[in-house]
Amino acid sequence: MKFLLSVLLLCATSTLFAQQPEKKQITVKGTILEEGTNYPLEYATVSFINPQGKTITGGITNTEGNYSIEVPEGKYTVQFEFISYKTKQLTNQNLTKNTTLPNISLALDAASLDEVVIRAETTEVQVRLDKKIYNIGKDLTSGGATVSDALNNVPSVTVDVDGAIALRGNENVKILINGKPSAIAGFGSTDALRQLPAEAIERVEVITSPSARYDAEGTAGILNIILKKEKTLGLNGSISTSIGVPLNSNATGNINLRTDKFNIFNTTGVYYRNSPGKAFFNNNYFPRPLLDENGEPVLDDDEEPITIDPEFDQVIEDRKYDRMGKGFNTNLGIEYFLSDQSSITASGFYRQNDGDDQTTNNTANYNNNILEEQSRRLENQIEDRSNYQFSLNYVNNFNDEGHKLTADLQYDRGKDTERSLITNQRTLPDFEVLPSEDIINKENQKEYLAQVDYVLPMGENAQFEAGYRGNFEENITDYTLLEEAGTSGNFIRNDSLSNVFTYNENVNAFYTQYGNKFGKFSFLLGLRLENTQLKGKVAAENVSENAPFDLNFDKSYTGLFPTVNLTYEIKDNENITLGYNRRINRPRNWYINPFPSRSSEANIFQGNPDLDPAYASAFDLGYLKRWKKLTLTASVYYQNETDAFERVQEETGDETSNGIPIIRTLPINLSTNERYGFEAGLMYNPTKWLNLNGSFNYFLFKTEGFYNNVDYGAENTSYFGRFSSKFKLPAKIEWQTNAFYRGPSNNSQTETDGILSVDMAMSKDIIDDNATLALSVSDLFNTRKRNSLTTTNTFTSESEFQWRQRQVTLTFTYRFNQKKQRQRPERSGDDEGGFEG
Repeated sequence: MKFLLSVLLLCATSTLFAQQPEKKQITVKGTILEEGTNYPLEYATVSFINPQGKTITGGITNTEGNYSIEVPEGKYTVQFEFISYKTKQLTNQNLTKNTTLPNISLALDAASLDEVVIRAETTEVQVRLDKKIYNIGKDLTSGGATVSDALNNVPSVTVDVDGAIALRGNENVKILINGKPSAIAGFGSTDALRQLPAEAIERVEVITSPSARYDAEGTAGILNIILKKEKTLGLNGSISTSIGVPLNSNATGNINLRTDKFNIFNTTGVYYRNSPGKAFFNNNYFPRPLLDENGEPVLDDDEEPITIDPEFDQVIEDRKYDRMGKGFNTNLGIEYFLSDQSSITASGFYRQNDGDDQTTNNTANYNNNILEEQSRRLENQIEDRSNYQFSLNYVNNFNDEGHKLTADLQYDRGKDTERSLITNQRTLPDFEVLPSEDIINKENQKEYLAQVDYVLPMGENAQFEAGYRGNFEENITDYTLLEEAGTSGNFIRNDSLSNVFTYNENVNAFYTQYGNKFGKFSFLLGLRLENTQLKGKVAAENVSENAPFDLNFDKSYTGLFPTVNLTYEIKDNENITLGYNRRINRPRNWYINPFPSRSSEANIFQGNPDLDPAYASAFDLGYLKRWKKLTLTASVYYQNETDAFERVQEETGDETSNGIPIIRTLPINLSTNERYGFEAGLMYNPTKWLNLNGSFNYFLFKTEGFYNNVDYGAENTSYFGRFSSKFKLPAKIEWQTNAFYRGPSNNSQTETDGILSVDMAMSKDIIDDNATLALSVSDLFNTRKRNSLTTTNTFTSESEFQWRQRQVTLTFTYRFNQKKQRQRPERSGDDEGGFEG
C-alpha cells in the first residue's frame, strides 16, 4: 500500500513543483540493496521531501537497484521505500551539485508482510526493451498442474491439445530454462514440461523481439522460464500435494537455506497419474493415378492416365489412449558468495519417469457404405525415460553500476527407451489373428554448453555487452522393428526399417550489443554471428527401399543476425516500442530422421534429411499504457520467413497387407511464409476483491510453395483470446475462472475447428494462513478437442483428437517461514538480464 500511495503522491506533487520558481537542476544517484543479501531492489521508490514536508520529486530504481534523478538544488530529506521493507531516510541533505548518495540497505518489515497488497494475484506484466515479463501470481487453476498447463495461461502463448507450444500461433518457439537450453525442457521436446509441477515457476519471459544476447533459434521468438529460488535469509520452504480424477496424484516440496555466505535450494517432486484420451479418423479414398518409378502418371493407349481404385473407399479408425505415468524429479543447488560482488553456483537436476500406455485402435473398412472388414490393433508401450543435468555458474559484479561478468558451463544427458508390442486381429468377415510387431526405440542425447557474458556500463545511461555461447548436441536413435512370422510367436528383424540414426548439431555464436538512453528515447542495437553444423549418419542393414534422400549429410551454415529494439517513453506510465530481429529455425532430429514412425499401419511420419534451416525477419511495434487500476498492452507484428517448414500429407504408393493406401506425413521447405498479427492485453483491478485479465491475438499466415508439382500455397486467418477473473470472497475464500478460445484455422490441406476450454478453481487459506486448500477443474466442459479435415486429390481425412479429458484436482499447500505469494525483486543475474534503457 505504501508503494501505491508513494506513486500517487509523486504524481500530485509534480504539478505543484511545476509552478515554483525555476531552480538549477542537479542529478542525484545511488543504489538501494536488500539488507543481508546485498541484492538490488528493483522498483524501489526514492522521494525528495523539502523542509516543509512536501515531496518535490522522486523516481524508482532499475533492475540493478540504481537510480538517477534530476532534482532542483536545495535541502531535502531523502526517503527510500519498497513494498514489505522498512522505510529509511537521509535527513538534512544539502544538495547543490551532482551527488552520489551512499548505498542504502532496506530490511524486510516482518510486521507488515501480512498486510502487503499483492500486485500479482493473477499475472503482472513488466515491459523491457526486448521482452515482456509475466510474474506468475497465485493462479488457482495451476494447483496440481504442470509447467505446460501454466504456460497456457500466459498471454501470447498457446499450448495445443497434444502439447505443442506456440507463440502468437507460431510453433517455431525456443524454450529456455533460466536463460539457457536445458534437459529440464526435454532437449527441445515439450513432453518434459508436462511432467514438471507448475509451482516451480517464478515467472515467464515472453521474448518476441529477442536481443542479440539470446540464441537466434526460434523464428517465433523465445519463452524463458525462470524457476523459483527464494532469497530470504534463514530456512524456509513449502510442500504441495494433490489428488485428482482421473487419477492425478503428485507431491512437490521446496526448501531453501540461506546465510550470508551461501544459499542451498532444492525442489523435489513425485507424481503418479492416468491420462485417458481418444482420437477418431474418417478417411475416404478416391481412385488415384498409377505412377511410375519417377512419380509420373502411367498413360494408357489413349494417352489417358491409368487410375487404380482403392481397396476400400472409406476407413474409420477409433482410437482410445490409456496412459499411466509415474515420475520423480529433483533440482539441488548451492550458491556460494565469494564476496559481496561475486558468487559461484553449482546445481544438478535429475528427472526419471516411467510410462505404461495402451492404445486401442478399432478399424472399420467400407465400400459403398457397406462394412466389409473390421480389425483391432492393440499397442502396449512401456517407456523408461531419464534426464540429468549439471551446471556451474559464476557471477562477478565488479561494481554497483552494472559492470558484470558471468560464465556458465552445463552438461545434459538424456536416455529414453520405448518398447511397443503391437497385436492385430481381424474380426470381420472372419476372426483371424494377424502377425504382431515388436518395436524398440532407444534415444540417447548429450548436450554441452559453454557461455560467457560481459556487461560494461558506459557513462550514465549507456551499456555495452558482448559474449560467446557454444552449444553441442548429439542424438542417437536406435530403432528396431521385429515382425512376427505368421502367428508362430517367432519374431524376425526387419532390416529395411531397423536403423541407428546419429544426429549432431553444433552451434558457435558470438554477439555484441550497445544500448543507450537520451531523455525519453532508449535503444538497444545488437549483432549475433552464428555458425551451425548439422551432421547425420545412418547405420542400417538394408536401406535400398527406403532411401529417397541422401541419408548421410554434413551441412554448415554461417549467418549474421542483427537486432534493433527502440523505446520511447511518452509518459512515466506510457511508452511505445519498436523491434526488429532476424531468426533461424533449425530442423530437430525427428524432422530429419528419414526412417518412418507409425501411428497405425496406414499413417506414418517420415523425416526429411534434405531439410534446410528456415530464416525469418520480424518486426514488432508495441504500446503500453498504465492507469491507476488498468494496464493496456498492444502490439502489431509482421514476419517474413524463407524456406519455412510445412508438414504435408501424401500417398506413398505402398499399401498395407489388406490393401489400404499408406499415407505419409513429411516435413518440407516451402518458399515463403508471411505472418501478420495484432495482439492486445488488459489487466484491470477495479477493487481489492476483483481482478480481471484478458488478451486477444489475431494473425494471418500466407504460405507460398510447390512440392512434387503440388501447390501448397494457402492463407490462414485465425485468432485466440483468453479471459481470467478472480474474486476474493469472505472467510478467505478465492474464486477464479479462466476461459480460452482459439478460432478455426487452415493450411493448404487441413482445416481445423475452433477450440474452447474453461478452467475453474476455488481456494481457502487455513492454519493461520500458512496453508491453502484448493479445488480446481481443468477443461470444465470437456471441449478441449482438435477437430480437423484434410483434403487432397486422392483422399480426405476427418479427425478428432483429445489428449486428456476433464480433470478435477484437490490441492493442499503448506508453507513454513515463507509468506504467501509476496512479490519480491528478482536478481538480474539469475537469467539473461541486460540493458533496460
